Amino acid sequence: MRNIMESVFDIAYLFVVVTMGLTLVTRAGRDTESRLFGIMALVLGIGDAFHLIPRIYALNAGGPEAHAALLGVGKAVTSVTMTVFYVLLYLVWKRHYHVNTSRLLDAAVGVLAAARVVLSLFPQNQWLVYRQPLDWAIYRNIPFALLGVLMIALFFRGGRFRQEHAFKWMWLAILLSFGFYAPVVLWGNVNETIGLLMIPKTLAYVWIVWMGYQNFRERLQKS
Repeated sequence: MRNIMESVFDIAYLFVVVTMGLTLVTRAGRDTESRLFGIMALVLGIGDAFHLIPRIYALNAGGPEAHAALLGVGKAVTSVTMTVFYVLLYLVWKRHYHVNTSRLLDAAVGVLAAARVVLSLFPQNQWLVYRQPLDWAIYRNIPFALLGVLMIALFFRGGRFRQEHAFKWMWLAILLSFGFYAPVVLWGNVNETIGLLMIPKTLAYVWIVWMGYQNFRERLQKS
C-alpha cells in the first residue's frame, strides 16, 4: 500500500508542477518574469522525473535495491537540475525586485552553482550503487545549502522591505525545503523512515511554484 501511495503522490506532483510550468511558459506573453518562472518549474518537474519515474518503477518491480544504477543516474541528473532551478529562481528574484547591479551576487550564485555541479560529477559520489558515500553527499550539498541560504536571505529581505503579496513567503518555502532535505542527506541511509521527509520537502517546492503561478495571475489581472 505504501508503494502505491508514494507512486500516486509522485505522479500527482510531477503532473501539477509540469502543468503549471507549461501554463506559465505558454501564456506569459511578454511577461518575462512569469515565463522565466515557468521555465524554472519545468526544470524542476522534468529534472525530478529523471529520479521519480525510475523510483516508481523500482517500487513496483522488485524494490529500489534491485534498480540501484537506474535510480542513481536519476539522482545525479536531479542534483544538477535542482542547481539550475535555484539559478533561475535567482534570476526571477532579480527581475521581480528590479535588481540591475549585482555583480557580487551574480558571482556568488555562479560559483556556488558551478561547485555543486562539479562536485556532483566526481566518480567518488558512486551514483550507481544503492547507498552512496555520506561524505560525498555532504560535500556536494555544501555549496547547494549555501546557495539556498543566499536565496532565503534575498527573498526574506525583498519581502520585508517591499510590501507585496506574491513572494512574501518564498523565503519560508525555501527554508522548509532545505530543512526537510537535510536530515534525508545525513541520516537517510541509516533509517529509511527519514526518507518520508521528502514528502513535505516536495510540497514545499509545489508551494514555490504555486507562488509563481499566483504571481502570474495577479500580474495578468493588472495588465
